[in-house]
Parts: sequence; C-alpha cells; structure tokens
Amino acid sequence: MNSQELLKLLELVQSGKLAPAKAIERLKHLPFEDLDFAKVDHHRALRQGFAEVIFGKGKSADQIAGIVRAMLAVKDSRHNILITRADAKIFAKVKRAAGKHAKSAKFHLRSGVITIERESNIVGKGTILVVSAGTSDIPVAEEALLTTRIMGNHAEHLYDVGVAGIHRLLENRSALANARVIICVAGMEGALPSVVGGLVGVPVIAVPTSVGYGASFGGVAALLGMLNSCASNVTVVNIDNGFGAACVASCINRL
Repeated sequence: MNSQELLKLLELVQSGKLAPAKAIERLKHLPFEDLDFAKVDHHRALRQGFAEVIFGKGKSADQIAGIVRAMLAVKDSRHNILITRADAKIFAKVKRAAGKHAKSAKFHLRSGVITIERESNIVGKGTILVVSAGTSDIPVAEEALLTTRIMGNHAEHLYDVGVAGIHRLLENRSALANARVIICVAGMEGALPSVVGGLVGVPVIAVPTSVGYGASFGGVAALLGMLNSCASNVTVVNIDNGFGAACVASCINRL
C-alpha cells in the first residue's frame, strides 16, 4: 500500500462509504505479515515509494511463491512485484502463485529478473540511462534497466560502449546529455564511469561487474578503480549490484 492508496482508504472511512472495522481488516497486515520463514514488509511502499523487492538467491522456489502470494493478497494494493537473481524453476512456481496476475508475470532470462507489472505509472521526472562497457556486462545492466522501469521510470540503454572503442561512446553524446541520471556498468579495469562522468553534469552511479581476467579479482579491480574515480559526480555501488544502482537512481529521479 502506498500513500495514495492509504489516503483513498481514509477518505472512504471519512465519507461513511467504508466502515472503520472494514478499514482495519484491510490494514491488519501493516506494517508486516509474518510467514514464519519471512516477514513480508507491506509498509515498504508507504515509507520508501516502492514495495519490498524479493532477492531470489538462497530462497527456495516455494518460499518465493509464498511471499508473492502474500503480496498479491493485499486488497487495495496495485504495486509491481520484482524478484531478482531468479531462475526458470522459481518463475514456474511464481507464475502459478500469481493466479489472475499470471499473464503479467515475466521471466527475463539475461538478468534473472522476474516481474509482475500491475501499474505502469511514470513517477520519475526524467530519463535514466543505463550504459554498459561490454556485452558481457549486459546481465547486470539489464537488472538495473528492468528495476528502474518497474519502479516507475522512463529508462533507456546504451550497451557495448567501453573505453576500448571510445568512439562508440562519443557517438552517443546526445543520449548522455539527455539523461537525468546515468547508471554505468563496467568490468575489467572499470574505467568507463570516469569517462562518462567527465562528459555530463548529472549523477553517475557506477556498477563494477565481476567480468574480467584473473587480476580483476572478480570485480574488485573495477570496484577500486571506480572508488578512485577523478570524476566528482561518480558514486559507486557493490559488485554486480545493478538492482542497488537502480534503486538509488529511482530515488534521485523522483526528487
């Protein structure tokens, strides 16, 4: 339940169209619902602007399906559902659990993201541009792209424009200039965010990936390179954390 849904509920009580006892019934699972293995935070959208996101890795398909059922069962709630780090087995369970919303359930293979889209309102003020250095970085970039869109942003992508062929990036100066926030995804030495940061006057959220040869240390080299960026508008999230970058970008884009 978000602030608009709560306001509508209170207005129904005020007008006499909804009995207070019925309102309590609808609100009884706020702020969370205890499923034993998980405590579903139904209050998240009201506090933070978007519902709780399910991190799929480490959870069983049955556990994830149970959380989805609990989220979909809340009356007067239309928020989108996002599951990251999932697979086809999890998706099969989620689709069955989604019931009447099954047609809206989608599994995005490249990123391992599952979405159930129930509303498509754009709340972001501008465009979030997701940029990847190489094709191998696309799975993380796709996680960021899908997250920004499901959180109510207009988002575009620009893939395979790394510093090994800098002309590919410079060919797209207009896309960079039109973005309100940029998410920059890169592995190897992680140089791309510094270059992008030097070309624009907007926040650049750098995402190091675990792509690279041995001395990249599973993304640590890119992480350290990004943390030491000389572009002052660059900030950094954790390795392979496209979701986290998208959340921050969404917050900035709502301001």
